[in-house]
Amino acid sequence: MVLETDLSPFALALAALPFGLIVGSFLNVVILRLPVQLKNGWRRESEGFLGLPSQAQEPVTIAKPASRCPSCGAAIKPWHNIPVISYIFLGGKCSCCSQTISLQYPMVELLAGVATMFIVYQFGLTAVTAYSLLFTYALIALTGIDFHEQLLPDQITLPLLWLGLFANLSGTFVPLNEAVLGAIGGYLSLWSVFWLFKLVTGKEGMGYGDFKLLAALGAWMGWQLLPLIIIISTFVGALVGVVGVLVKSRQREVPIAFGPFLATAGWIALIWGDKILGSYLSAVGL
Repeated sequence: MVLETDLSPFALALAALPFGLIVGSFLNVVILRLPVQLKNGWRRESEGFLGLPSQAQEPVTIAKPASRCPSCGAAIKPWHNIPVISYIFLGGKCSCCSQTISLQYPMVELLAGVATMFIVYQFGLTAVTAYSLLFTYALIALTGIDFHEQLLPDQITLPLLWLGLFANLSGTFVPLNEAVLGAIGGYLSLWSVFWLFKLVTGKEGMGYGDFKLLAALGAWMGWQLLPLIIIISTFVGALVGVVGVLVKSRQREVPIAFGPFLATAGWIALIWGDKILGSYLSAVGL
C-alpha cells in the first residue's frame, strides 16, 4: 500500500525527521530502563524462589519514574527534554548540578532521526517504510542495551522475530517460506558455533540472545542473506576487537558484545543486501 502525497521525497524525509528524533528520545529511555526493570524482576523472582526477604526497590518501568538527572536527582523539565536541541542549549550539562550529560542521548536521537529520514526517502509512505522503521528502532534499542549490559532482551528480539514473519505473510521483503527458513537457519547457525566453540575451549563464546537476534534477522530477510549478515558482523566485530587490543583500551579476556555488529549488519542487509548479493554473484559470473 502506498499513500499519495504532493511532497517531494526529500521534503517528505525532512518532515519525518522530528518524528525520528522523538522516537530516539524514547529509545534512550528503553535502553536505560528496560535492563533495570528486568533485573529488578529477576531479583524478586529469585528472592521468592529462595524464600529470602524482599529488598525494598524503587519500581522502575518505561513510563515511571519521571525523567531526572542521574547525578543530582533533579526532575528534568519538559523544555530540557527536547531531542538534540536541549542538549545543545544546555551545553551538554545538567541545568541544576552542571554534571556532564552522556553523549549517548543526542547520538541515539540523531541516529533514529537520520535513519527515519533515510528510510522515508528511500521507500516513501509505504508498508515497507512502516516495517523498516520498526525494524530499525528495535535494532537501535538492542544495540544500546547490548553495548551497556551485554544483554539482548527477549522482550525485543522475540517480537522482532514474529513481526518479521508477519510482515512476510504477504511477501513484504521475502516469501514466507524463505523467512521461516531464515529464522530457523539464523538460530541454528550461531547455536552450532556456540556449542562447537564450547566443546573445543570449554568457554561460552556468545549468548543465546545472539541466536535469537540472527533468527529475527533471518525472519525479515530470508535465508539467502544470512551469510552476508554473518560475514559483515564477524568482520566488523573482529576489526573492533583487534583495534581495541592494539590500542590497549581493552583486555583480551574482556568479552565484546556481538549484538551491535549483528544489528549493524542486519540493517545494511535490509537496505542494500540484494544489491550487494547481486553485485557479488555478477562478479563471480553467476
